[in-house]
Amino acid sequence: MKVIVAPDSFKGSVSAMGAAKAIEKGIKQYLPEAETVLIPVADGGEGTMDSLVAATGGKKVELEVTGPLGDPVRAAYGQLGDGRTCVIEMADASGLYLIPPERRDPMKATTFGTGQLIKAALDAGCREFILAVGGSATNDGGSGMLQALGMKLLTKDGHEVGFGGGELDQIATIDDREFDGRITDSTFLLACDVQNPLIGPTGASHIFGPQKGATPEMVEILDKKLSHWADLVEAQTGIALHNKAGAGAAGGIGGAFQAFFSAEMRRGIDIVIEYTGLEEALAGADVVITGEGQIDYQTASGKTPMGVAQAAQKHGIPTVAFAGSIGKGIEELYQYGIQSVHSIVNGPMSLADAMNKAEQLLQQKAEQVIRTMYLNQ
Repeated sequence: MKVIVAPDSFKGSVSAMGAAKAIEKGIKQYLPEAETVLIPVADGGEGTMDSLVAATGGKKVELEVTGPLGDPVRAAYGQLGDGRTCVIEMADASGLYLIPPERRDPMKATTFGTGQLIKAALDAGCREFILAVGGSATNDGGSGMLQALGMKLLTKDGHEVGFGGGELDQIATIDDREFDGRITDSTFLLACDVQNPLIGPTGASHIFGPQKGATPEMVEILDKKLSHWADLVEAQTGIALHNKAGAGAAGGIGGAFQAFFSAEMRRGIDIVIEYTGLEEALAGADVVITGEGQIDYQTASGKTPMGVAQAAQKHGIPTVAFAGSIGKGIEELYQYGIQSVHSIVNGPMSLADAMNKAEQLLQQKAEQVIRTMYLNQ
């Protein structure tokens, strides 16, 4: 029996690789001769860098960068095994999780640190970039990232503007003469499921601003400032970001990539599947086991279990999913190739206990599922 083990992380509990190893242990406990292929995956959010670095035999490079509120933070980029491809999780340098709730302020939050990671990877010889842009604290239209890469954003008096979405309407001139020339020799693939435009009622400020600390009044102000920024970008590049799909991703950084980079946006799980070699590994497999912490109706929107199951379904291979908890609407997942969904919790226990015992629970559930499958064969 050949089993592909391709889980996401069980957030706050066990990494994707840790989950895969625990599942493998359970399989081997009953069926030691089984062929297991471990491919830890992610959906373009947290864990994407670790998944791709592990799959390609790459490395992580850590450095100090400017955090979302200007304080120094430690962040990393992943250099994949080919030495040319870099993967960056925007949240590592510019993420909401870096700021305590009482300090969150999209008027001030900057993407400068994300730009510094890109620059460091360029210095290391990378020319192909994968960026997971979820979880940002920012609403600056990607202006901070551009500044870190040499673009000057000047006031009418010729001074460089400060950080954050609150500064965007102070920009009178976009001076790209010192913008890093290596950008034109590079490609950028954005792992992003967001199709929101830059401005308006479905734009970056209105949809994502409140979770980043914006009050209703601040949302309106930020939207107007982003509109001013979009006008300047259009005058500079001829590209109108205002209503462009995906431009509102991660506080507008999606728009900056569309205007100033050779960039493409794709569903995160599809990128991870491609770079981890999951499709190739499926040849001759009997079953795929995937999973993540919570599985419910939202899983069908492109989360890891659905993406993995879709890939397996194309080859006629059934997928079994494990979850820490199961919510409403899992029936929707069956059409995408998931045959069954199993909670790993084996009895009454607190959330803390379940999280602490996740590896043990995954191992136990894997053994039970393989026993059942083997007997049915």
